[in-house]
Amino acid sequence: MTDFHFTALFASALLLTTLTKLWLARRHLNHVQSHRSIVPPDFSAQIDLAAHQKAADYTSTKTRLGVLNVIFDATLLLLFTLGGGIQRLAEWSLMTFNEPLLQGVAVILAVLIISAILESPFNLYRTFVIEARFGFNKTTPMLYLIDTIKGLLLGVVLGLPLLFGVLWIMEKMGANWWWTVWGVWVGFNLLLLFIYPSFIAPLFNKFTPLQDESLKARISALLQKCGFTAQGLFVMDGSKRSAHGNAYFTGFGKTKRIVFFDTLLERLSPTEIEAVLAHELGHFKRHHVIKRIASSFATSLIFLWILSQLMQAQWFYAGLGVTVPTASMTTALALLLFFMVMPAFSFLLNPLMSYYSRKHEFEADAYAAQQTDAHDLSSALVKMYQDNAATLTPDPLYSTFYDSHPPAMVRIAHLKSLTR
Repeated sequence: MTDFHFTALFASALLLTTLTKLWLARRHLNHVQSHRSIVPPDFSAQIDLAAHQKAADYTSTKTRLGVLNVIFDATLLLLFTLGGGIQRLAEWSLMTFNEPLLQGVAVILAVLIISAILESPFNLYRTFVIEARFGFNKTTPMLYLIDTIKGLLLGVVLGLPLLFGVLWIMEKMGANWWWTVWGVWVGFNLLLLFIYPSFIAPLFNKFTPLQDESLKARISALLQKCGFTAQGLFVMDGSKRSAHGNAYFTGFGKTKRIVFFDTLLERLSPTEIEAVLAHELGHFKRHHVIKRIASSFATSLIFLWILSQLMQAQWFYAGLGVTVPTASMTTALALLLFFMVMPAFSFLLNPLMSYYSRKHEFEADAYAAQQTDAHDLSSALVKMYQDNAATLTPDPLYSTFYDSHPPAMVRIAHLKSLTR
């Protein structure tokens, strides 16, 4: 392949992906607004028109911001690649640092920092304008700043050594470096799964043991029935940042713990909480977590092999507007360019990933219906849709691309079919 051909291929893929995202967003906006005036019949007894319209407006507002974000991301990617941004950063790094490994790390960090700074207005607007307008945001500017600083420090402590290690392996381990990098990546992610519940999550939220004895007894009985052991039952101060509610289990092996948002406990009845937990346990009992981890690791291995082939091709760099200044810079630029442009080529595969995730959600719902009353899970889900202002009427095609969970009407209908 020539430089010109790869440039044309990249530009075509980026254009197709961007136009598809914009088209899907337009479909979604039109669909949501066209169903704004009437609550779907299956939900009319539990959700009033005002709540339904709030969800429609919240969804539409987020989608409009998403449109701007799509255009911005595509423009920024073009500026970094064909616009010469990465080329200039590489030249700056060569003039600033003497150590080859440090030169490569500096280029990658520069791109990440610049991207984060330029993306920050979207995040700020999302948090302090949209979320606040619809009554969800509880984050103060100071808390937002503290969270940002903590995230940066965590990235330095965990991410920087990983980046140095990966670049060193890619340079020193020969043609089959991708096997070793994959092993390091797998080990790193497994380590995160172990340390996240006890060391990382508490940096951002407070976790306290569940105090409600009757609810604790009910949950303990469900855990014993399902054969699930956990380190504990915890309540997270989710209301500190947002009015949104959720529940999840996290960790791996002996570090597993069950976490409820305090906002969720305030809203749901004990039987509904039990049903939501049964759904989460369904993911565990059906081995969804292991399957997703294995799928992620398999995908990363394939990507690393593809990268190992591309980094040997001069047209890969030149086709993206980069002339490699020195041989020592090849590794870092290959890694950076590959993961920056990959989304432009892989976006159209999103429906496959969404289908896989939705299949797991249906299986977890079915498991919950076996362990608890399916009506309780349906009731809990409807309350969660209402409290989170999640639209009941997403555009089906938009949802196929973006939503990891089935649309509300499809999911509730599936639960009803399980009770017949």
